[in-house]
Amino acid sequence: MSTLCAGLAGAPRSPVTFGAIQYDSPGKDDRSQRSLNAEWVTVTNTGRTSVSLKGWTLSDRGHHAYTFGTFTLGGRASVRVHTGIDHNTRTDVYQSRRASVWNNSGDTATLRDNHGRAVVTRSWGRH
Repeated sequence: MSTLCAGLAGAPRSPVTFGAIQYDSPGKDDRSQRSLNAEWVTVTNTGRTSVSLKGWTLSDRGHHAYTFGTFTLGGRASVRVHTGIDHNTRTDVYQSRRASVWNNSGDTATLRDNHGRAVVTRSWGRH
């Protein structure tokens, strides 16, 4: 599905990482909310304590960025960040976009903390 890039030199250790990434929604990419919401990135907290994601950003190589509002990711919990529009829950948040973000042929997902430091990066396909 995706390939982990080399580690981030000098980046602070964080229990927050990427889980699965569905960068190519099943079926035709037709810009419907069903298609857009089938494109997602899972953010996982591998630690035991909760982490505030307020001000954290998830971005692609093309500089499309989603900034988390007030959101706390529980210990050993995950949240899926969907591309399209819907209501946020504890397990699913939505970027409210009307077009795909993640390139099927190759892209890079980067999660940055509220200080702008890269916490995790994952790439797939051609670069």
